[in-house]
Amino acid sequence: MKVTETGKAQQETAEKFVHLLRRNKLKVTQPRLSVLQIISAKETAISQPELEKLLGDTVDRVTLYRVLATYEEKGILHKIFDLHGTATYALCSTACDEHHHHDEHVHFICSACNSIYCLDEIKLPKINLPKDYRLQSIGINAVGLCAQCKTVSH
Repeated sequence: MKVTETGKAQQETAEKFVHLLRRNKLKVTQPRLSVLQIISAKETAISQPELEKLLGDTVDRVTLYRVLATYEEKGILHKIFDLHGTATYALCSTACDEHHHHDEHVHFICSACNSIYCLDEIKLPKINLPKDYRLQSIGINAVGLCAQCKTVSH
């Protein structure tokens, strides 16, 4: 029986997520894998309510909340707030771990559709803080029209 390219890619992605969970000393569960699969398939950051809709009855709200909190704590996801103050989540870079987040990039928020894009190619400048200050995170949001909304508005 021949394995399709799509099936092979899905299997490789699932194996990558199993490895990610084990590397972070997390139990491999279907809810954890499902959340990673949905988030990794999206081009934009995703909110908990949107995740709930996509997961349907397969994952309850409390479990989803715990998964998101654990992933953020372990450096698997990072949180970005949209223009309405809703928390959205996107995958962290592979350099992140529970001790250091290295997601120092610009987040682009579309003022029309409220989608959030991680612009990994735009690195932030080094911030030199005064003595006795300790940096925990940096967040720079750029707000404007995404390519899709810009096209529609013309």
